Amino acid sequence: MVNMLEMYGYIRTRKVKEAFLKVDRANYVPSNYRHLAYADEPLPVSHGQTISAPSMVAIMLELLKVEEGHKVLEIGTGSGYNACLLACLGAEVITIERVPALRDIAKKNLERCPCKDRIRVLLGDGSVGYPSEAPYDRIIVTCGAPRIPPPLLEQLKVGGIMVIPVGGAFYQELVVVEKTEQGIKKTVWGDVVFVPLIGKYGHKWA
Repeated sequence: MVNMLEMYGYIRTRKVKEAFLKVDRANYVPSNYRHLAYADEPLPVSHGQTISAPSMVAIMLELLKVEEGHKVLEIGTGSGYNACLLACLGAEVITIERVPALRDIAKKNLERCPCKDRIRVLLGDGSVGYPSEAPYDRIIVTCGAPRIPPPLLEQLKVGGIMVIPVGGAFYQELVVVEKTEQGIKKTVWGDVVFVPLIGKYGHKWA
């Protein structure tokens, strides 16, 4: 899987490759989908949520440009796979999940993460972020928002980067947000499909 991601240019840096090699995706998919763990496709996890295709995960991590010691806020824990990769990139990770049962699944899965001590899994509305630990060097949103939630912009450090899918229920644009002294710079990477962000600043329906 990792060789394929590198060959097709989804993985571009050594540190992202090393993180992927440390984290076994099979530990983060349901047992009935384990035979597809290394396929480049999204898979159901629980409660209508998914684990993204490995290529999409790699693209977002490369765009995020995580450095050792960064404080990273992740919105949408899912099965915990992305949080483990972030931690193995050297980040201190706070990840928020809105579904209690899925939060519990992620916490159990993350016991097998080689960098688990760098991860905190919280239950709540990710669209409002987590202000008590702000500001964040990086924010990654793994669900589609109707717009960029203002609290996440506020909680992003100057010099920080946010990667977030923005759009409707069926497809979004992946947006890279850079916060500078001069203001907010947005760059669109391309079209993507994610489950919806539900919450105060997300979609109002599950």
